Amino acid sequence: MRVSILSSIFLYLSIANAFYFYITGGDRKCFYKELSQGTLLVGKYDVEVYDPNTDSFSKTTAKQLGVIIDVEEVFDDNHRVVHQKGAPNGEFTFSAIDSGDHRICFQPQSGGWLAKVKTKVNVDFEIGDNEKLDSKKKGKVQSLTEKVKILNNKILDIKREQKLMREREASFRDQSEKTNSRVVRWSIIQLVALGATCAWQLNHLRTFFVKQKIV
Repeated sequence: MRVSILSSIFLYLSIANAFYFYITGGDRKCFYKELSQGTLLVGKYDVEVYDPNTDSFSKTTAKQLGVIIDVEEVFDDNHRVVHQKGAPNGEFTFSAIDSGDHRICFQPQSGGWLAKVKTKVNVDFEIGDNEKLDSKKKGKVQSLTEKVKILNNKILDIKREQKLMREREASFRDQSEKTNSRVVRWSIIQLVALGATCAWQLNHLRTFFVKQKIV
């Protein structure tokens, strides 16, 4: 298998961590990175395939294309410390055991018509010591934790408002029932008073007619 070295981008990589390069499917391209002992390297990659119909590069699926990533210690007779096969996009993490030059290689692999298709590999590196990168991750976790706390507080506020609304509705309902009960009682009292008044008037008229010897 032919091995190609991207010597033209080595100097560029020393000052930039994000780049891309072109490669024919099945070929293997490598570049070097000098890492100190304990340095943590986090790499994110995204492979796109060339579409002659649109004359552009587009994303593909894991069923169509895979990527082999190797990290080798050049100073230790090219000892391979990372061998990872993954999807067309993803990430890999490597912690340098010893100081020295490390060779990082990408090799897209596919079958069928994609076997020799031109591909574009986008790479983004984050390099630093374990504590620094871990602190960044902890910072992200803390940020997410704070956002979750804010959302939980908002949910609690909404629940409190809903509880207050239910209490107000219950109070209004109780007040309405009391008012209706009072209206019913007052109506009954009025009917009783009206009936008593009618009975008294009838009795008074009957007594009056008797005295007048009308009946």
